[in-house]
Amino acid sequence: MKESKKGVIVGFVAYILWGIIPLYWKLIPSVVGALDILAYRVIWSFVFMVIYILLTKRTGKFLAECREIWQDKKKLIAIILAALFISINWFTFIYTVGQGRVTEASLGYYMNPLVNVLLATLILKEPLGRLGKIACGFAFVGVILLTIQTGTIPVSSLIMAFAFSFYGLLKKGFTLSSYTGLTIETLVILPIALIYLLGFSPTGFMSFSGNVNLLLMGAGIVTAIPLLLFAEAAKRISYIILGFIQYVNPTIMLLLAVFVFNEPYTKEQFFAFSFIWVGIGIFTYATARSWKKEQQFEKHSMLAKETVLDEE
Repeated sequence: MKESKKGVIVGFVAYILWGIIPLYWKLIPSVVGALDILAYRVIWSFVFMVIYILLTKRTGKFLAECREIWQDKKKLIAIILAALFISINWFTFIYTVGQGRVTEASLGYYMNPLVNVLLATLILKEPLGRLGKIACGFAFVGVILLTIQTGTIPVSSLIMAFAFSFYGLLKKGFTLSSYTGLTIETLVILPIALIYLLGFSPTGFMSFSGNVNLLLMGAGIVTAIPLLLFAEAAKRISYIILGFIQYVNPTIMLLLAVFVFNEPYTKEQFFAFSFIWVGIGIFTYATARSWKKEQQFEKHSMLAKETVLDEE
């Protein structure tokens, strides 16, 4: 199987798993609060990653990357901040799903790529083209319409989108293997999670029935596996292809919200979401066109170099 084809398959699997993850959180009874679930998610994700590193015999590279981070204070600060932002994203997602607002959770992931563009423009000073501005404008109108219809700003969606975008922005500054990054991020939050569960949680640590405890332990697995699959996909296929695939996640969430969880979805909401979808379509088209131009430029450059070498 070609690497690109394998990358597409692995990418789809990752986003499908992310899309159906609300079904898993719904299995956990409401007696387990969102903050408790987050703490267990951090703890068991760390445990799973340690086991994964040991079983795949990647301890040497993991320790080498840990030393590299420890010696570079900027990288250390960046990964600590990244851990905080991904924790905010996880908590908001768990809380929103637990409150029966999966539609709102899906909106956050629909908005994420457009927020990425916005942050890149404001923070990295990357130029925003005309189509990019139009795409962000459509998304902004969609959010305003949803706010008018519901009477409240979709705070959870915005927090999820911005937290995940800041997370990606921080990680853009340095390269780490996927397993090292996730292990260190969970390690950063691990002491806080343990202190909360052992000293402040109203239910205590692992004090539930056997089935619930198993579900909480499984939270680490359902967190780590899609992230590892995504990292493998990113190595094999281009960013533009990943850009198309990423919308599988919120689309599955939206379908679950309407047809499985029976959340209300009015014509007005559909109309507001339509603006966001149009914005996404424009953004995807602009990204594809830009990528195609880069590919053509690289191809012409290679041909030009070959011509010069032939003449010599």
